[in-house]
Amino acid sequence: MSTDIVYHIRASRERLSVTEQKVADAVLADIDFAAQANINELAERAGVSIATISRFARSVDCSDIRELKHKLTRACAVGERFLAPRLEESAFYGRIVADVEATLHDHLSRFAEADFQAAAAMIASARMVYVLGMGGASTMLADELQFRLARLGQPVASYHDAVFGRMVAATLTPEHTLMMLSTTGVTPELLAAAEIAQGYGARIVALTRAESPLARLASVVIPLSLEETDFIFKPSASRYAMLLAIDILATELALARKPESQELLRRVKLALDHYRGGDRLPLGD
Repeated sequence: MSTDIVYHIRASRERLSVTEQKVADAVLADIDFAAQANINELAERAGVSIATISRFARSVDCSDIRELKHKLTRACAVGERFLAPRLEESAFYGRIVADVEATLHDHLSRFAEADFQAAAAMIASARMVYVLGMGGASTMLADELQFRLARLGQPVASYHDAVFGRMVAATLTPEHTLMMLSTTGVTPELLAAAEIAQGYGARIVALTRAESPLARLASVVIPLSLEETDFIFKPSASRYAMLLAIDILATELALARKPESQELLRRVKLALDHYRGGDRLPLGD
C-alpha cells in the first residue's frame, strides 16, 4: 500500500516551517485543486514562493512536486465525500431509516422469484451447504444464513477464514452447494475459493453485486445493488439488502417443502419453549 499522503501531511504539519504550513493548509483545504494545479497556481493559492512548494514536497517525503501531485491524485480517488469538510449532520436517525427503507424497496423491485427458486433448489438438493463471507456485513450475515438454514434441517456450516475457505472449496463436489456473500463481489479470497469450488463442480450461489467477478463465477446470482449516499458516517445500507435476500431465500426454501419445514419449526419451538416459555417468542433468533 502506498503512503497515505493526506494523513502524512496532517501528521507532519506541526514540524513544518511557517511557510510550508501555509502550503499544507492550502493542500488540505482543496486536495483536488492541489492535485491538478501547476506549481505556480499552488504557490499563488498558498501565498508562498515556488521554492517553498518544492521544499514542502521534500518535507512530506516526496522527491519533487510531480510525485506530490501523483500521490494527491491517488488520494482523490477515494472520493470527495471522504475529503471535504463535513457540515454538521442533524436528525440522522430519520435519515438512517429512510436509507434502509429505500434500499429494501429498491431491491424488492429488482429481485426475481426465479433466482430465489433456483437457489432454494440448489440448497435443498445439496448433501451439505457451505457459506463463505468475509469482511463487515458478509461475515455476520454468513452466520445469519447458517442460522436460517439450520432450523429448516439443512446441513450447513459457515466460514470466514480465507485459508480455511480455500481448504473447504477443495473438498467440494457437484453434490455440494457453496453460498458466497459479498456486497462488492471483488474480494480476492472469495474469488479464489469460488474458482477452486467451480473446478470441482460445486454449485455456487452468490449474494453479490450483479456483473461482479464473483457473480460471473456463480451458478445462481441474487443481485445486490450498492447505491451509497454522501453521508459517510453511518454504516452501509446494503447489508439490509443482503439480509432481505437471506430472509426471502430461507422462506422460499421453507415453503418449497412446507410439511417438513412446519414439523421442524414445531420441534424447534418446542425445544426452546421447554426452557424459556412464551408462545410468541422468536424461533431461535
